[in-house]
Amino acid sequence: MTAESDESGGVVAKDSRLGSRAPAFVKKSAPLHQIWRVGVFVVGLAVVAGGVLLLPLPGPGWVVIFGGMAIWATEFVWAQRVLRWTRRKVADAARAALDPRVRRRNLLLTAAGVIALAGLAGCYLWQYGLDTPWADS
Repeated sequence: MTAESDESGGVVAKDSRLGSRAPAFVKKSAPLHQIWRVGVFVVGLAVVAGGVLLLPLPGPGWVVIFGGMAIWATEFVWAQRVLRWTRRKVADAARAALDPRVRRRNLLLTAAGVIALAGLAGCYLWQYGLDTPWADS
């Protein structure tokens, strides 16, 4: 197994080649391969669009979007590069989140935010009680 470098300077195994993963009989015929590529694009687009619709709704929007990107990555080099970049960034973020200083800072910021929200809720209840200001008395 030989290695080659990618755009970030890291070493990528030759087995993780970029390009189409269509079956051999599809690759042999140019029109069939083009139809295959269009089909993969349409299915990936439908999955990504479903993920975008799920973003404001309760549901796994980002997971569905990355699922659509994985479908595209079976055929398109640009999607393979996006997924590689995303995997690197997620791994870096996970590694950074495990740093004790970062965890301590995040816990302190969360605690400060909860205290601030509790103070605002207390001020609201003190000012208006349990009745909402727009309720008719």
